[in-house]
Amino acid sequence: MVIAVVLIVIVLASLVFHFVNPWHPLALASNWDQMDNTLTITFVITGIFFVVLNLLLVYILVRFRRRAGQTAAHEPAAYQPVNHKLERWLTAITTVGIVALLAPGLLVYADYVRPPPEALEIEVLGTQWQWRFRFPGADGKLGRTDARFVKGGNPFGIDPGDLQGQDDTVVDGSEVHLPVGKPVRMVLRSLDVLHDFYVPPFRARMNMVPGLVTTYWFTPTKTGRYESMCAQLCGVGHANMRGLVVVDSPADYQAWLDGKPSFAKANLPPPEPAAGAGAEATATPAALGMALAKSKACVACHSIDGSAGVGPTWKGLYGKTEAFADGSKLKVDEAVLRQEIREPTSRVVQGFPPIMPKTELSDAEVDALIAYIRAQGTAP
Repeated sequence: MVIAVVLIVIVLASLVFHFVNPWHPLALASNWDQMDNTLTITFVITGIFFVVLNLLLVYILVRFRRRAGQTAAHEPAAYQPVNHKLERWLTAITTVGIVALLAPGLLVYADYVRPPPEALEIEVLGTQWQWRFRFPGADGKLGRTDARFVKGGNPFGIDPGDLQGQDDTVVDGSEVHLPVGKPVRMVLRSLDVLHDFYVPPFRARMNMVPGLVTTYWFTPTKTGRYESMCAQLCGVGHANMRGLVVVDSPADYQAWLDGKPSFAKANLPPPEPAAGAGAEATATPAALGMALAKSKACVACHSIDGSAGVGPTWKGLYGKTEAFADGSKLKVDEAVLRQEIREPTSRVVQGFPPIMPKTELSDAEVDALIAYIRAQGTAP
């Protein structure tokens, strides 16, 4: 009887907790109320099975319990190895339950990957541990890409010979803007490991598999700022792979987009110095280092504003006396930075995990990174 009472308490407590718990889905900010409806159907069907099966077990425990003075010899258990009628009932009920669970999800998914013709196409590129975005230019079409063209200045691998790709707008950062009320088709790619671009208020997400292109669509319905994140464990910096999706009015969205460079402009070579001009007419080492830090995903772990990250912040790092995991202390100068960049696990800063990957860089690239770090200020 004690077990029967415990089961009843568990069933009642589970039902009460479901309705009064403080964890509810975030307010919907897209057209995918079908996702919420599918989740509700799942809760209802699994909840019915949970209640019925537990109450059936309670009935069995009470109805067939051994009573006082009764022995096993009084009522031997019936042996019934085959009961086709019961099997047919169980098979039919289980089939109905499974169909009711799967059919709505299949219908919703079919619509989820079938965007309307007027949808705006946006490419999302995931790398450890940052996001990048690409928008079509005036022609309304994204240019061709190929893995052969992937490099520091062209992480999307846009074909330089494809005219449709020259006017594509590239966003080298984790903040992206979208127009409210406009269907958006997300084209997802990964350069390294499995990622997943997820915006909870949109109820929209999809795995990003290296070597494959996956897609889904949604329509933002409310202006605002929404956090995006990676929903697949993609390495030690996974928790920092966050971004921001800003849903703007059409006018604000267009103004933001107009301020971003096209692929052609972003990949222009540095201008030649004018006659009589000095080195200041060319790109500075710090500017080159900033571009390199973005293309190599250094900014995913090292902040420049002093905020905490997977690795030490670069703000005021140069000239700072840093403590290392082996108990040593060193003043961060060019020699220390050069070794940390070349051999990142040879000496680990205290309080941080030894997770920085070794990246092949030329001497000029290392010099540019050091110049960029120095530009973030020196320790007092």
